Amino acid sequence: MRSRLFLGGLLALLPAAARAQGPAPPCPSDTELAYVCGPEKPEDVVAIPGTRWLIASGFAPGAGLKLVDGPARTAARWYDGAPDRIAFDRRAYPHCPGPVDPALFNARGLSLRRTGPNRWLLLVVNHGGRQSIELFDVAVTGATDGPAPQLTWRGCLPMPDGQVGNAVAAFADGSVLATVLTRPGTTIADFVAGRATGGVWQWRPGDSAFALLPGTELPGDNGLETDPDEHRFYVVAFGWHAVVVFDRADTRRPVARIEAPDFMPDNIHWSDGRLLLAGMRLDEPACGGLRRVVDGVADPMLCHRGWVVGELLRPAGRIATVAYGRPQPGFNGLSAAAIANGELWLGSFQAGRLALVRGWPASTIGIGQETP
Repeated sequence: MRSRLFLGGLLALLPAAARAQGPAPPCPSDTELAYVCGPEKPEDVVAIPGTRWLIASGFAPGAGLKLVDGPARTAARWYDGAPDRIAFDRRAYPHCPGPVDPALFNARGLSLRRTGPNRWLLLVVNHGGRQSIELFDVAVTGATDGPAPQLTWRGCLPMPDGQVGNAVAAFADGSVLATVLTRPGTTIADFVAGRATGGVWQWRPGDSAFALLPGTELPGDNGLETDPDEHRFYVVAFGWHAVVVFDRADTRRPVARIEAPDFMPDNIHWSDGRLLLAGMRLDEPACGGLRRVVDGVADPMLCHRGWVVGELLRPAGRIATVAYGRPQPGFNGLSAAAIANGELWLGSFQAGRLALVRGWPASTIGIGQETP
């Protein structure tokens, strides 16, 4: 009863656009996963630490951002472009043309960085209407059961001409990093074959534009995260199925390359003190084994593959398995993972839903083991 009363209060606080959308109809669980239906292609998902809330991106035109109430199992559209949710910092972002259009907002990679007590900076890779990194303030008031967090758009950083962002991360000094999976003239088939296709671009406060960091050109630069020491950052090389570690002081040579055991990491994030990676199984018998390239075109991986969440153990230089499972009828395209309120949430670049691992961590699903 308490959760129902809280949900009613939450809907009253959300913008009209979010209320009009309404809760999605329930969708049945699979054998290993439960679902929150409604979020369209939630390619990335992050938890707001110490709260009941998660944020999911929407990798489709107009899908934008979703605010997820974990315990209530609901998701609602979060950004609607309302004037009282716009605070354009023109001085900090002079090259931004103006607020992102919610009708076009196509959100991909996310990054959430604490900026003060109950405040965070949310960075979002956007493909809707422009190729850009959108920046928002997130403010939380009250205790865990308090009102919904407030989201305020502050500005944007246009991507260089021709470059399509994938993931984003930031350092404490305000520097922003963004990955590009395939630069103009390269293809997915190229990085599947192990050829360099992408790169990491950097913007620093005061810069007029992003600049490519030399040495970061990898086969499919994908997920991205910074290290708490503020000296290193991590890049997923999708074509290598590996995490590549760089020292930001000199990126010309990587510090380390750490292979993933039999899965294809996509996004990488700190979550609940753990550096998590998530992706589909690499060698999936149900899909004919490895990803193939036929006539120069890479398999779009629509066949439902097994899913894996790993943890990068930095001192050991290896990836341990947090959880894994078999192909599920209701979910494919695992691309992100987050721990919130003791639960393991999964995002997807293909599905119209978020997933939760049933019984985790009490279940025996691969805790701290190598991938089978």
